[in-house]
Amino acid sequence: MKKNSCFIPFLFFVCCITSEAAFCQIKVSGRIMDAGTMQPLGYAAIADLGSNGASTSSDQSGNFILFLKNINDSLAVSLVGYKSQHVHTGSQANITIELEHAVLNLKDIVVLQNNSVTKFSTLSKIDLDLKPVRNTQELLRLVPGLFVAQHAGGGKAEQIFLRGFDCDHGTDVQVSVDGLPANMVSHAHGQGYADAHFIIPETINNIDFGTGPYYADHGNLNTAGYVAFSTFNNIANSRIQVEAGRFNTYRALAMLDLIKKDKIRQSGYIVCEVNYTNGPTINPQHFKRYNIFGKYNLALSDRTQLTANVSSFASGWNASGQVPERAVANGLIDRFGSIDASEGGQTQRYNASLLLIHHFTNGAYWQNQLFYSRYLFDLYSDFTFYLNDPVKGDEINQGERRNLAGYQTKLNHQYQLGKFSLKSTYGAGVRYDVTQDSKLTHVVKRVFLSNIQLGNIKETNGFAFTQQQFSEGKWLLDAGLRADYFHFYYFNKLSNLQQPGQSKMTLSPKINIQYTATAALQLYVKTGKGFHSNDTRVVVANNGKEILPAAYGTDLGIIIKPNKKLLFNIAAWYLKLNQEFVYVGDDGNIEPAGKTLRKGVDVIARYQLANNIFANVNVNFTKPRALGLDKGANYIPLAPTATSTGGLYYKASKGFNGSISYRYIKNRPANEDNSIIAKGYFLADASINYTKPTYEIGLAIENMLNAQWNEAQFATTSRLQNETAATTELNFTPGTPFFARLKLAVFF
Repeated sequence: MKKNSCFIPFLFFVCCITSEAAFCQIKVSGRIMDAGTMQPLGYAAIADLGSNGASTSSDQSGNFILFLKNINDSLAVSLVGYKSQHVHTGSQANITIELEHAVLNLKDIVVLQNNSVTKFSTLSKIDLDLKPVRNTQELLRLVPGLFVAQHAGGGKAEQIFLRGFDCDHGTDVQVSVDGLPANMVSHAHGQGYADAHFIIPETINNIDFGTGPYYADHGNLNTAGYVAFSTFNNIANSRIQVEAGRFNTYRALAMLDLIKKDKIRQSGYIVCEVNYTNGPTINPQHFKRYNIFGKYNLALSDRTQLTANVSSFASGWNASGQVPERAVANGLIDRFGSIDASEGGQTQRYNASLLLIHHFTNGAYWQNQLFYSRYLFDLYSDFTFYLNDPVKGDEINQGERRNLAGYQTKLNHQYQLGKFSLKSTYGAGVRYDVTQDSKLTHVVKRVFLSNIQLGNIKETNGFAFTQQQFSEGKWLLDAGLRADYFHFYYFNKLSNLQQPGQSKMTLSPKINIQYTATAALQLYVKTGKGFHSNDTRVVVANNGKEILPAAYGTDLGIIIKPNKKLLFNIAAWYLKLNQEFVYVGDDGNIEPAGKTLRKGVDVIARYQLANNIFANVNVNFTKPRALGLDKGANYIPLAPTATSTGGLYYKASKGFNGSISYRYIKNRPANEDNSIIAKGYFLADASINYTKPTYEIGLAIENMLNAQWNEAQFATTSRLQNETAATTELNFTPGTPFFARLKLAVFF
């Protein structure tokens, strides 16, 4: 490809914003705010109590538009965790509604007839409120059906499982924070590597999530689903918090409100976090992590808001690695021991984001975001021990230095066309990743021996999308189309070869239909195409063939709210993933992965037993199979087949709070013929807190039954130093035993 073809052709949308048809409709716009902090409240339900019966929800900035028949109609405004309000619009065309905190109540979940996103964001808000989390793993586990496994002492990105996918570290799940992508494409360790440890849990205000490839505003890596975290715009008070637990575990947190007055005009806060643990392994992890996060909001005018945030993250650790079952059975090592005690690594990431949102007088709003990350990564691993090098061993080092920059813009507008309501969204953007010295090397005790792979990567993703949401009466049609353009470039520094760059474009259509039969019953069908890009080294080696494997999916779902305190969401689904070629970062080779098909059923249930007592349960069944292979040899290694999470929670505004929760995953195949089994587990956790306006004391217990369990598990071929032949069997990292941690927080 010619050099000048490396410039990306920008994708342009020409959007004509038509004027609203009169049809005697009266537009009322407004904003929902927290009365205490003046934090904008997204996903609040707003319903017309008059003859029109229209309803909507506030966006992430708290803004909403509703078309009424009569100017004096009343609006019912509700949001879980806040007191519901009835508001008379009067002659106001634009109103601000301030909601006050209240005891959590599931009756405030409203099944809206013309909104398809509120229910999932509301569920995650409930779960986040009921079970405050202490780390990134627990944040991810709040997503129904999502499981994670850590296998490098807390330093690596978690291995993610969702909808019958072993997503590795993020290949099939898109993860973001305030619009900033967490996934790293063409990463030294694995495609889509999503190290979200730069998140400080106490800063998270909400978790937006979706399963399947049905969302036009989510592109690359959104096949099994997406998870989008959002942080608080401002905080109610400052806090100092310290924690201490088993295995020399310590954590300190400082969360400081920098601007306490006039928070509508400007607000700002800064958060610092320090973590240390030796972990349960015999070889101490000496795990250290530092996080700093700052956010600032400024109202440039009544209609224009500027938000800036910066963060810094660094961690270093030792790891005991994956343990072969035979080494434990033979008494060579303890299950918390290590074959190679020099594993571990270090990671750094520095982020900056600038977001500008402008609200037009006609109710449309336009947001523009610039973001940048500087990322450094070094990982030392040993999976096969003495299989390839019987003298020095097989330890490897994976590393890279990355600059990531991007821009994205989105325009939203809402119209009323007679009986029809139309919400239009148009978006476009670009992401540019540049890695230096992306490497795979052979090392011994972290000392360099030789290069296996070494090169520089440049990957560009330009995109544009539109989403049109039509609603009339009980029906909603949501249609979207997304276009993604990629350019891949790789310079092989070992062969000094500049290989031709490759380009590819793909279209991803989405259609979602929703029917709200009653206020207690909603049916929906979702269908769409998604994709994940392959690693640049795969793309260049394959001359651009089969580089954007597509995923085609369909969901058939039902939402039932039989009474004010009980909610079910049940979905039957299937997802087909096309042929792909995978760059295996652990050995530098390219392996084909054939077509796969997954079918399943997801059940989400929430129940309020009493004013302060809540229960939830998530159950997921999946049948994952590889296509084109003989029966009995078509299992997908490590793909979950049955999982469940749930708990019982006592939540009061002050005084004692507590919970007992569980997570369960069934035995599953670890290889293609199911001759090696990845062992399932059932774990129970508990917590109790005593909360007052100025302080909180808490005790958290993980694995309260002290179950012996394997966290990460793989079918691996390895050879130990004293062995003459290789063995293929289950290798695992041991799960944490009984673990207790105390917390003291002071608010001011």
